[in-house]
Amino acid sequence: MAAIDTLFVTKLYRAELDSISAATVAAACRAIAQADHAGAEWSRAHGYKGYTSYASLDDLAVRAPEFGQLKKEFDRHVAAFADTAAFDLRRRRLRMDSFWINILKPGGVHTGHIHPHSAVSGTYYAAVPAAASAIRFEDPRLGLMMAAPQRRTDAGSDQQLFVSVKPQAGTLLLWESWLRHEVPLNEAAQDRISVSFNYR
Repeated sequence: MAAIDTLFVTKLYRAELDSISAATVAAACRAIAQADHAGAEWSRAHGYKGYTSYASLDDLAVRAPEFGQLKKEFDRHVAAFADTAAFDLRRRRLRMDSFWINILKPGGVHTGHIHPHSAVSGTYYAAVPAAASAIRFEDPRLGLMMAAPQRRTDAGSDQQLFVSVKPQAGTLLLWESWLRHEVPLNEAAQDRISVSFNYR
């Protein structure tokens, strides 16, 4: 008699936030981007096609009420995700460490990366045009697979080497920060606007 167990499952948390308007968040992102000259300069200097406040602002949660409201939602959902992931926090809570805006222009990409020194990372999507790129997650074992064959296209998402997730405006995604991810080429004619964050 044979048995198959599934080991080391990677969890992706998804929620649709309806307590705040995604369009309102997108407008707030654009307003901050227009005023943040340091962020625009950093984006240009680092080849980011669009704008990110990643290296320029550290007070997004108090800069506009929309972001303060989002942070409250993130706190709640991150706590639920930590419970689902069975984190042993010893009665403590994960706390937001960083919080930034991403406005990806048509033709822009965000290459594969992880978020070091964090436990949970996530993105809230404020504007996702129809042809905008999905976020793509990579199997963390990929570099160790050596001679392993490719997976069949009909394999489930738990057996694929890469999984693409197409969000919509209002979607919140959470994952463990060590999970490598990327945003392929934005083929839409409009900006893809999101807000990303880390908890530790």
